[in-house]
Amino acid sequence: MAFNLEPWPYPFWFAHRGAGREAPENTLAAFRIGLEAGFQAFECDVQLSLDGLPFLLHDALLARTSNGQGLACAQTWAALAQLDAGSWHSAKHAGEPLASLAALEAFARSWGLHINLELKPSPGQAARVGAGVAHWLAAHWRAPMPLLSSFVPEALQAATQVTSRPVRIALLQEAWTPETPRLALRLGAAAVVCHHASLSAEAVAALHSAGLRALAYTVNEVTEARRLREAGVDGLITDCMGLPNQLTVP
Repeated sequence: MAFNLEPWPYPFWFAHRGAGREAPENTLAAFRIGLEAGFQAFECDVQLSLDGLPFLLHDALLARTSNGQGLACAQTWAALAQLDAGSWHSAKHAGEPLASLAALEAFARSWGLHINLELKPSPGQAARVGAGVAHWLAAHWRAPMPLLSSFVPEALQAATQVTSRPVRIALLQEAWTPETPRLALRLGAAAVVCHHASLSAEAVAALHSAGLRALAYTVNEVTEARRLREAGVDGLITDCMGLPNQLTVP
């Protein structure tokens, strides 16, 4: 049985972690570069500090993308805000700070941008991160409401229990399976985001028939982008800032 798809407010293209190859990922520097490249939608990763403030970071540990050490969730935002999150990428970005969700909200609101926030809880933090981020959004987010996605169902469930301001959620999966639509619907998801190689036209059709939008990550080749667009996907996440322009060329 087919269901009508609800209106989908997001652009087709999402810049991955801002422009996370051309600048330090998940920093405002990366978002500025993505905006300059023409992107109006961005994917990024969010977690909570020890004192419950949301900020952008992909890894549970700080060492890969900052000069900090240890678990990010074990440190206060005051400590995290002092870190250098740019020198690891290049000298040009030395001193770039971690981005708070508040800073991202102000940036997104200024430019009318759409955001896909991936909930990235450390082990044992799923419910705390899902609920904490959703509470913060309900209280503070005035830009277009973001899409919340996660590989962790518990985080998504916790986010949907914050009823003061409903959020739209997407289930992230490494690979499509025939069980994917059922799993997403059980969570109340509006969309599924799968690794691009696992999405066929048949998989996209199955998601649409269940009333779910279909998105793919992380698509950096023009031939693959064309294949997925022809398969009917609703959005692509990319590291390649020039890929949207390439796709318009026959």
